[in-house]
Formats: sequence, structure tokens, C-alpha cells
Amino acid sequence: MATKPEGPLRRGWTTGACATAATTAAFEALATGVFPDPVTITLPGGQEPVFALRRKELSGERATVSVIKDAGDDPDVTHGAEIVVTVTRGPEASGIVFRAGEGVGMVTKPGLPIPPGEPAINPKPRAMMVAAVAGIAGKHGVPGDAVIEVGITGGAAIAEKTWNPRLGITGGLSILGTTGVVIPYSCSSWIHSIHRGIDVARATGIDHVAGATGRTSEETVRKLYDLPEGALLDMGDFAGGMLKYLRRHPVPRLTIAGGFGKLVKLGQGAMDLHSSRSQVDHTALATLAREIGAGAVLARNMAEATSAGAVLALARDHDLALADAVAGRARESALATLAGDIALDVVVIDRAGAIVGRAGA
Repeated sequence: MATKPEGPLRRGWTTGACATAATTAAFEALATGVFPDPVTITLPGGQEPVFALRRKELSGERATVSVIKDAGDDPDVTHGAEIVVTVTRGPEASGIVFRAGEGVGMVTKPGLPIPPGEPAINPKPRAMMVAAVAGIAGKHGVPGDAVIEVGITGGAAIAEKTWNPRLGITGGLSILGTTGVVIPYSCSSWIHSIHRGIDVARATGIDHVAGATGRTSEETVRKLYDLPEGALLDMGDFAGGMLKYLRRHPVPRLTIAGGFGKLVKLGQGAMDLHSSRSQVDHTALATLAREIGAGAVLARNMAEATSAGAVLALARDHDLALADAVAGRARESALATLAGDIALDVVVIDRAGAIVGRAGA
């Protein structure tokens, strides 16, 4: 995750808000022959952002508009992307039909808010675009039937940096946004992706999922249990976001895999494992080492160590099964949050991808 800059952060607009702005301008042009530039839309929370148009093309019953997404100060992979919408008049009483343009994916697996076979345009952005068209149609006394094709220039390449391929969204990005507003560094999109990964796993009959703190841990646990891609949850630092959702939407079996330091923090009760929001308590870690047989000198050295990695190195040098104990504490903490009948094991993995501790296997 990118480092959060100092000072007040500027908010931005979701792909759903951008698509709504482009749809509004395109349908207005179909109704009046004139593109509103800039175009103003109203978001569900009442905000009225203004968007400049990058492209505007009108030909008969078809209008194309694009806007550039501004994610504010959030390190969003779609910041600066061109959102392209083509609106075509539809047959009478046909309503609104959504299509995926270049760079917007198609849903292929169940479990997402949109069913398989549909463009990956989420319900709230769809509702925003439908409302925009209805408002313009009513204002100008024209039919509100339209085909709305939403694309993102270069979206297929950008999608490879997201969860979309794993979630069964093929060919591009999703059009997202519940409020239309991007809150910088809110982490909501990452947690949203974890939740959708759980939904897809449940809907496709996967009964064993794994949440990992990083790519090395994920690859190790994948090989350990021969898990399919759809079983892998990119938990990152958001253990709480994953565990709380699994409490409400359980699966039969969960594995948590991660580095020693991250799982020490989980065992000490932290649900957000990022270094800026939780720290390893070295004194408590040394106390745990004493409980499983460490001598006073070794425990003192652990308490004074400069990093969790240094503590692990000391434990390994003295053949102390500290990583197993850490895995056990992490498992207890996770089970307390799950509060349900989910089989849980924890795997501690070093930087080289080797398993150094386990609990609950």
C-alpha cells in the first residue's frame, strides 16, 4: 500500500460517478443536440461534482462521451483512467440496457452483486445512470429507453493489477462505487474485494479458503493445501475485515497464513496488521517465550530486540518453538472474532516462504 501523505487529503470520484457523468452528458446531447460541458451530477449523498468532458461525439441516435477519473489523493489504480460511455437510443419501452465496452469486464462466476453473463457494472452505478437518464427524459419529454455501453481505456491491462481475474470478472475492470466518492486511504476497496472473494468462494462451492498477509505467504499456503485460485483471499493487513465477514458468511474451513510479525500482532489482538496501526509488543512476546521454556537471558534479549524478525531468529537459534506458540495465539484471537463453527488453522511463514510455525492443522 502506498504511503499516506501528510496533511488534508483530497477526495475523488469513483468509476461509477464518472460513468454517470458521461452518461448524463451523452443522453443530454441525444435529447437536445448539445453536450453540457462541464457536466454536473448529483450523488446519493447529495454532493454535486462537476466533470469536464474529454471526448464528445454525436452521430444520429448515438452519443459518446468520456471523462478522466480523478481519485483525489487515493492511490487508486484507476486514477487518471478514461471512462468512455456510448449511449444509443433504445427501442420503445425497452428500458435501460447495459453493455460492457472495451476495458470493462464481464461477470462469469456467481456470488457477485451482478449475475454471470452481465457487464461488471455494479448495482449502485447502474441505479445512478438509470436515474440520470430518467431525469433528462422527463425534463425534455423524450423516451427514456437507451443502451448504455461503458468502457475504460486500457482497462483490461489495469484489471490484471486487481482482484477481478480471481473473482471471475474477465476482460477488464468493474464499474464501482456506492456513494460515488473516493475517500483517500480508506482501505474500503481492499476490504470490499475480500468480501467479494468470500462471496464467490461460497457461491462456487469452495469449502476451504485461505487469507494471507502477502504474496509469499499466499503462494506457500496455496501449495501446502493445493488450493484453487478462487480459494485465495488477499487478506493483507485486514484480518478483521475478513474475519468479521466470515462470521456472518461462514465457510467450513479457513487457513490464515502470514509472516511472523503480522501474526504476532494478530495473536496480541490486533485486527488491522499495518505497521502504522498496530505494533508488536516485544515484552509480551518475550513473556510468551518464557511460557514455552525460554530462559531469562533469552527472554530479555527478545524483549530488547529491534524487530519481530530478530526475535524469530533468536528463537530458531535456540530451538524454541516460538512460531508455533505465535500461531496458536493468532488462532485463538481469530476464533474469538469468528465466533462460529469454522475449522481454522494458522501457518507462520518466513520471508523465504518456509513454514516455521503452525497451529490447528
